Amino acid sequence: MKTPFQKSRIPEGKAFEIRELIAPYFDVNWHFHSEYQLFVVLKGRGTRFIGDHMQNFKEGDMVLTGPDLPHLWKNDKAYHIPENRMETHGVVIYFPDNFLNNSVFQLEEFETISGMLKKSVRGIEIKGKTNLLVRQMMVDLLEIRGVKSIVQLLKILQTIAESNDCKLIADAAYINTNKESEKDRMGQVYEYVMHNYQGKVSLEEAAQLSNLSVSSFSRFFKSRMNKSFTDFVTEVRISHACKLLHETDLNISEISYECGFFTLSNFNKLFKERIKKTPVEYRREFLNTFSA
Repeated sequence: MKTPFQKSRIPEGKAFEIRELIAPYFDVNWHFHSEYQLFVVLKGRGTRFIGDHMQNFKEGDMVLTGPDLPHLWKNDKAYHIPENRMETHGVVIYFPDNFLNNSVFQLEEFETISGMLKKSVRGIEIKGKTNLLVRQMMVDLLEIRGVKSIVQLLKILQTIAESNDCKLIADAAYINTNKESEKDRMGQVYEYVMHNYQGKVSLEEAAQLSNLSVSSFSRFFKSRMNKSFTDFVTEVRISHACKLLHETDLNISEISYECGFFTLSNFNKLFKERIKKTPVEYRREFLNTFSA
């Protein structure tokens, strides 16, 4: 797996960096870095991984990640097929963990922003009206230069800090114990699962990819992800099932097979354990939100 990780994403002499991303798919590398990152998806769908948390993403998904919080926006397989000519679009802002040398954030006037940044070590999802407002502010920031750009970024951070439309993502107990040298190892495991979850996913093969014995890999994975490898694979499959229940008319048995569950009873059991309702109830509830 390629490792295009640089020492800093922020050019020397700049307070922060903002980029517009337009490509067939987002960065395929599971990674973490020392900068804060605010990212909004303007176009594209897939599965998003933040720390020990995973869920589907689509247009409008907006997340602030704190320093060294692992993350990955993995587009659906269709985006990786050149013949489909699909495109993703996003805007990302990076600012350092010592943004403005931390001096202003010690001041009382910046207490709200400072508190929000501390919480971002778990990742913050921004939704609702705040999402729409900040999304436009980020797009506007692409064209702003000089001191006004720093003022605009502070306005963005203050808007998020004062909002009730935000929720923390990673579990409170999650701690990133991954080392810089392990990025490739974990990245390969993510890639393997995302490529194979509709069929057979083997603990032995994942361990082999990581150059570890099965027992060593199991301990390694659980210590890094706060869950077992088997539970992680199940979560990926259930997440895909939720997506298919939302977006397709496939029947439950077809969805079960599409997600790598080869017995319907096992699919129903695991789905209810994690979502707290059956697939039929989940689809009905989703459809009712549009017919009410």
